[in-house]
Amino acid sequence: MAAINLPRIIRVGGGALAQLPEALAQCGVSRPFIVTDAFLVSSGMVATLLAVLDDAGIDAVVFAETVPDPTVAVVETALEALRAADCDCVVGFGGGSPIDTAKAIAALAVAPRPVQSMKAPATTDVPGLPIIAVPTTAGTGSEATKFTIVTDEASSEKMLCAGLAFLPTVAIVDFELTMGKPARLTADTGIDSLTHAIEAYVSKKANAFSDAMALSAMKLIAPNLRTACAEPGNRAAREAMMVGAHHAGIAFSNASVALVHGMSRPVGAFFHVPHGLSNAMLLPAVTAFSAPAALARYADCARAMGVASADEGDQAAVARLLEELAALNADLSVPSRALMGSARRGGSRWCRKWRGRRWFRDRRATIPACRKRRRSSGSTPRSMADARLAHDCNALPDHA
Repeated sequence: MAAINLPRIIRVGGGALAQLPEALAQCGVSRPFIVTDAFLVSSGMVATLLAVLDDAGIDAVVFAETVPDPTVAVVETALEALRAADCDCVVGFGGGSPIDTAKAIAALAVAPRPVQSMKAPATTDVPGLPIIAVPTTAGTGSEATKFTIVTDEASSEKMLCAGLAFLPTVAIVDFELTMGKPARLTADTGIDSLTHAIEAYVSKKANAFSDAMALSAMKLIAPNLRTACAEPGNRAAREAMMVGAHHAGIAFSNASVALVHGMSRPVGAFFHVPHGLSNAMLLPAVTAFSAPAALARYADCARAMGVASADEGDQAAVARLLEELAALNADLSVPSRALMGSARRGGSRWCRKWRGRRWFRDRRATIPACRKRRRSSGSTPRSMADARLAHDCNALPDHA
């Protein structure tokens, strides 16, 4: 038997943002505290949100100091601002970081305690303030999940916090908010959502409901990701990516993710690599490693993504999946070890952060962190011993 948890209200479609006041009224709240970032303020998107609320006679307080990979310090600062504002709900407006920050402070507003006390395996189910999640990227699926991620600066750990307290009450899924996003952001968030779908489907905690959502997500994301990157104004591709990311979020929230995320979180915490980008770099090699333990499930992924036909055998279908993941990374300019080698000649800033750092020369910090994340979920199809994990950590970028 599976226990399925979803947002109470989900508004989906172009222009869904206009329904935010109605959704607030349904929840009996009227004083929103908006958590966002400086870019969304400067780009005018927050002004658009405030105009929707103002037209409905709703006053809001804006906190725009969130950072990529929200930290304990930022969460504490936002919580202080929330307490001073006397608001009755929290609106997360942006990508995963503003929404994750909103989730954390909504829980802490009702039950104050150290942020670290919420870290898994702790479960935080007691409701906090109502959370309204309005994603502006098609990637994290955070608007549909019972998880939030906060980085502890003292230990460089990305802390996974889980429980129904972090599940949004309302999700506004409006693809028009993603129109015109740059190719790099579209690629990284898109591969993140594809990873959510694949890992939810192969997870040992998968169930019939999560399977349906994961397969739907793969069918929507795989044929549209390249188009969304190449044609930022393509409405059909943007809508498919947004709905696909939402379905992927529902899938992994009700099944869990696996080894890619278990390894990706420490990489992000130690080296500040964007989460979607680190997932993309890890996905081909981790899939190749994990596939023998769940061949039929990975073959289903290949068929859902449209890279293998229904009559192909599982082994052939998985081979096509691995080819497609490598090709997708190449087409979307995901860094490889070869590109990392160009860092000395002015390669990307993420390459420079990775090259020569502890990830390659000192595994004592990263390897245990990867193993801890993997074990905490018990969902990965194939387990690894330390020696094997260390070997694969060095090999992974060669496959990206």
